[in-house]
Amino acid sequence: MRGITMDATDTTTPRRPSAARTRLIDSATRLFYEEGIHTVGVDRIIEEAAVTRATLYKQFGGKENLVLAYLRTEDELLRAMFAEAGAAVTDPTELVDAVIDGIAADIRLRHTRGCPFINAAAEYPDADGAVRQLIEEHREWFRSTLHAVAQGAGLVRPEEVAASLVLLRDAALVGGYLDGEERVGPAFERTARAVVASHSPDTSRRA
Repeated sequence: MRGITMDATDTTTPRRPSAARTRLIDSATRLFYEEGIHTVGVDRIIEEAAVTRATLYKQFGGKENLVLAYLRTEDELLRAMFAEAGAAVTDPTELVDAVIDGIAADIRLRHTRGCPFINAAAEYPDADGAVRQLIEEHREWFRSTLHAVAQGAGLVRPEEVAASLVLLRDAALVGGYLDGEERVGPAFERTARAVVASHSPDTSRRA
């Protein structure tokens, strides 16, 4: 993706996680997102993942590290989506459209119960804690990535475009859960494209 990196500083091939670790993360991801982090205890995750308590503590040391692994998984999936879009779309203007389409599809098909990071932040009020620090890093990456996309497309004041798209995505993920995607999705797309259009060089010159 032009102007966007994946922060890949380690060139070694990562070791494949064990089957038990993968099951634990998969189970935690589903349960934490669908039911809430504090609501789901480790016994429920152990049962769902079909592992022993000793295995969970060997792999993660405790529930908070499993929460961090869940959020890192969500972060990695979003980064991968951006990387795939950058590989598939070479025109910078079309890439902006692809990003908006991708966010709309995510609201419609995957994150139907709000943003996992916003949900987690609501359960972890300590801004200095490890969970909130990870959330902050993710949001900074997301904001800077949108800035790079807008800048690559030649949009005027790309930092404003990025800030607006972050705000619109936050609102759409929450609104999609509360009011339904069929109402919120089209409104997100209309508003996001209006933001982009208002920051195009031609529009700015006319203004």
